[in-house]
Amino acid sequence: MSAQTAPPPSPPRSRLGTWFDHHVYSLVASAGRMLRKPWATALTIGVMAVAIALPVGLWAALGNVERFTGTVEQSRQVSLFLKTTVDVPRARALADQLRNRGDIAAVELRTPEQGMDELRHSSGLGEAISAVEGNPLPSLLIVSPKGDETLVADSLRNLPEVDVVQHDAAWRQRLDSWLRFGVRLAWVLAALLGLGALLVVGNTVRLDIQSRREEIAVLQQLGATDGFIRRPFLYLGACYGVVAGALALALLTAADQALRAPLADLARSYGSQFSLQGFDLASAVGIVVTSGVLGWLGAGLVTGHYLRQTRPTT
Repeated sequence: MSAQTAPPPSPPRSRLGTWFDHHVYSLVASAGRMLRKPWATALTIGVMAVAIALPVGLWAALGNVERFTGTVEQSRQVSLFLKTTVDVPRARALADQLRNRGDIAAVELRTPEQGMDELRHSSGLGEAISAVEGNPLPSLLIVSPKGDETLVADSLRNLPEVDVVQHDAAWRQRLDSWLRFGVRLAWVLAALLGLGALLVVGNTVRLDIQSRREEIAVLQQLGATDGFIRRPFLYLGACYGVVAGALALALLTAADQALRAPLADLARSYGSQFSLQGFDLASAVGIVVTSGVLGWLGAGLVTGHYLRQTRPTT
């Protein structure tokens, strides 16, 4: 009976394969350490999620406010209320005349009949308005300037057919100032709360390092590089950040769903179809990735500081 031949030895892993295996092992081991300490993990992730959700929620709120106020082009429009003695054909001829000007992009005409219909449907006083004899409303021209809207508005005041010129740029400028302040406030909050998230992850990783200091000392004596020792802790911090970012996104989505219906009802009462706009896929991925980077940086700072202090002297 012939002896069985032993299987050929498997070829040794390449350096790149070993490096990849250690990355996978570090990631899986980091997730396992998080699951072995559920309460401490939940506390760390919860604090990070709140710190991330606050500035991101403020940015989202500012974006919705800016969208609610309309585009810049709409805010630059100039409304011309013509004299009541100007009939619709003359108003239409004036609109055609203004469209030929080089400093005007577009002109929209609203006749007195259109104005009355809009007032009847939006004011809730349809029966009372229908009882009024005649139509006291003038024709309205809505002008969209190409250049400086203030100069266009001043030039339109001199037209003999124009009774009142309404230019609403002042409120938009004030609103833009508030929005710029809000964006700056969001950046300040992001910096402060981002620093807080770094400290939270750093403190959590520091505790994990202290519990494994004997293992780290053995690895250092065996000649392990700082990168090899640091890698599991970096993945631990990144896991904290990614999960916290996902939780922050879930909290903001829940807040969006809770506020969407009542805000839509409020907007409809003012004749608007405005509704809250949530996060698209790119924004959601950006939030999660940024949170992961924060966790990675926090773990890297703490681990690097510890390794510099404990590096064996030769």
